[in-house]
Amino acid sequence: MKAPLRSLVAARGLRDFGDGFFAVLLPVYLTALGYSSSQIGVLAGTALFGSALLTLTIGVLGARYEHRNLLIFTAGLMTLTGVAFSLTHSYLVLLLVAFLGSVNPSASTASFFVPVEHAVLAREAGDADRTQAFARYSLVGGLAGAAGALAAATPHLLMRMGWSQLEGLRAMFVSYAVLGLAGGLLYSRLPLSPSTPRAEHAPVLGPSRKIVYKLAALFSLDAFAGGFLVQSLFALWLFHKGLSLSASSAFFFVSGILSSLSYPVASRLAKRFGLVNTMVFTHIPASLCLIAAALSQSLGVTIGFLLLQAALSQMDVPARSSYVMAVVSEDERTAAASFTSVPRSLAASLSPALAGGLFSSPWAGAPLIICGGLKITYDLLLLWQFSSLKAPEEVSRRPSR
Repeated sequence: MKAPLRSLVAARGLRDFGDGFFAVLLPVYLTALGYSSSQIGVLAGTALFGSALLTLTIGVLGARYEHRNLLIFTAGLMTLTGVAFSLTHSYLVLLLVAFLGSVNPSASTASFFVPVEHAVLAREAGDADRTQAFARYSLVGGLAGAAGALAAATPHLLMRMGWSQLEGLRAMFVSYAVLGLAGGLLYSRLPLSPSTPRAEHAPVLGPSRKIVYKLAALFSLDAFAGGFLVQSLFALWLFHKGLSLSASSAFFFVSGILSSLSYPVASRLAKRFGLVNTMVFTHIPASLCLIAAALSQSLGVTIGFLLLQAALSQMDVPARSSYVMAVVSEDERTAAASFTSVPRSLAASLSPALAGGLFSSPWAGAPLIICGGLKITYDLLLLWQFSSLKAPEEVSRRPSR
């Protein structure tokens, strides 16, 4: 792997490690401060909405400003977010920080780091190795996120040593800030982007505009569905089901490992069956498992279905990222990654507040069923609209007649 790719992947790992424990501890922290499930859902939605706006801004600026500097700036926001959460317990201040900072309640790739990272990754890897590079990038992030989820049990261990719960939680937020600093140092090692002439008022999206808009619309549906099950609210549901913080951390660790191990498998499936087919035909069974988990009355069976869902549900991540980079020109990549991420974040910001209310109602399993049903609808629409639009490497390996 090239040195720039190593730095980029390492920074992704640090960020996802922090997001992994942040997403699990966020509802614990807010609950300890006395806030309700609905307030937690509103804060999660606010964080996703703020992330969407910043992602859009970075996507536009990415075509005109140096990628390395943009990534260092975003790492600085991560540091400031950790510092702010360690110092305040005011709900209004936390809402403001969630809107302006790097709070990621989903512990997923819905982040304003994504557009620039994807553009750099695709540029450095090239068409032949692009999907494999995205799989490796996702693998490291997934494993780091799983380790971060396991690290969410740290405050419980600190309580055994005499710390209060709030002291332990705030120590983790300080650690999150330190991870932001380390990520910024790794980004500073990236090479400068190749200079290409660009008209000052040239559009950030050119010939691929229609493709990007259609993908963005479909990805929005997927993200709206996923917003019903952001990790912070999912953790809250598991707490209501009777799992302790330590048991929930262990669950997210195992599910994160299963998701991560699926990324290299997705890369191999994509080479054989194509990117779109890989996205769709791994996603639908995962959604069915999610619905089955919601309907199950046994905690053990529920956990089993959820783990199977984790092993399948994220195979579309490297395939989706690679596909977006494949069907647009190099100059459009940062904007395309942004314009497909922003509607995802905006759509995902609408559903956590609804899910928060449902999780505290007698129909606590409803968010899982809604999520699964909407995701299946998305998969079928994606297959219908894009099965014929192939990535360059898929066209090149078609047998000649």
